[in-house]
Amino acid sequence: MLNKIFVGTITLFLIQFSFAQDTQRKLDDIIKEWAAPTAFPDHVILSAQVDPSRSIGINWRTHAINSSGSVEIAVAGPGPDFREKSKTYTAKRTLINSSSATKDGFKSSFFEVKVDGLSPNTLYAYRVGNQSFKSEWHQFTTANDQSTPISFLYVGDAQNYILELWSRVIRNAYKKAPNSDFFIHAGDLVNAAHDESEWNEWFAAGGFIHSEIPSIAVPGNHEYRGLNPKKSRSDRKLSLQWNAQFGFPKNGPEELLETCYYLDYPDLRVIALNSNRDIELQAQWLKKVLSENDKKWTVITYHHPVFSASSGRDNSELREHWKPLFEEYKVDLALQGHDHSYARGAIYENPVSVKKEKNSKAVIGPVYVVSVSGGKMYSLSETGWDEFGATQEKTGERKQLFQHISIDGDRLIYQSFTATGALFDRFELFKKNGENLYLD
Repeated sequence: MLNKIFVGTITLFLIQFSFAQDTQRKLDDIIKEWAAPTAFPDHVILSAQVDPSRSIGINWRTHAINSSGSVEIAVAGPGPDFREKSKTYTAKRTLINSSSATKDGFKSSFFEVKVDGLSPNTLYAYRVGNQSFKSEWHQFTTANDQSTPISFLYVGDAQNYILELWSRVIRNAYKKAPNSDFFIHAGDLVNAAHDESEWNEWFAAGGFIHSEIPSIAVPGNHEYRGLNPKKSRSDRKLSLQWNAQFGFPKNGPEELLETCYYLDYPDLRVIALNSNRDIELQAQWLKKVLSENDKKWTVITYHHPVFSASSGRDNSELREHWKPLFEEYKVDLALQGHDHSYARGAIYENPVSVKKEKNSKAVIGPVYVVSVSGGKMYSLSETGWDEFGATQEKTGERKQLFQHISIDGDRLIYQSFTATGALFDRFELFKKNGENLYLD
């Protein structure tokens, strides 16, 4: 009798296990089908260029059968007649096959166009595709080529629960500042570098925002993964999709194209660094880029923090090679990710000298920010940044955040908001006689 019960239990377990396996296979197939490209263009995104007043990068994806694509672009008008004056640009095609690197992989055609010769401060409409399938018309505004107020959005680590939870952050960020000049993504856009379903989540969460506000992005450690899914931690490679789906400036070190670069607005230089590799090489490049910089403001973004916010993390190589350059050349803001918590602070004159302007303090080097926008959270380190001579002014944990930064003349205003739109943190920098005064 006991043997029959045992056999029956094992049989039931095997049936349930087989059913669970079949259910998982069906779910995997559904997810893969959802993430797969079609003949219709998707993943349309704008990439900021070296001179954003006259150039723009446009990328998109289709199924692998499509071998050609193009962009139609024109100055936008109040009615449909603007299309009659559109110009067509042939796209560069890149064929990517991710099928051996991830369980949801496949072949895709990625297309890229860099449009030059645009007019500054002008609203353009564009669409992408081929003779058979075209996207809707999207709109964007080129940057001004004269000194003028500028604003941008910044987020760290979308990474996990991207469509489920990150979507509300990027959408609320857009609602807060729909006319932002660009959007900074400070690494770990996805969790598994080559996974098509995760990249599809990232594009679905942002939707048309990606196609209308130019992006500036740097890779995080999760954008590096082995091409063998069974040995994902070995011989890590940059996401197969990265260089095909983004069109960032190619003015960085040759070994790090489109992961290390810079671009210029009339009063602002934005520098993107790759904190995953070649730190010393980038330091040499960075020194040149900073020494030749004539902009009033300098913002740098990269993934791994110079001063970590969470427990058990330390990036001493960045402090050794990058931090001295930040201070020598008076970088204003360092926008970081990686630690899945929030910390903001700076190094002040020692001893701290209180200035006349609203009890302001003189800053040495940049204000450092670590922020997270996705749903994965870590606890804050209890040690702070004192051992490095830096002061944490604001910290937080278990909060999904986005940041809006605006610059107008000698004043920079920084605001951090929760996913629900509530103000979480704020400070100002006031530039006087070449130094930054911090106003809390």
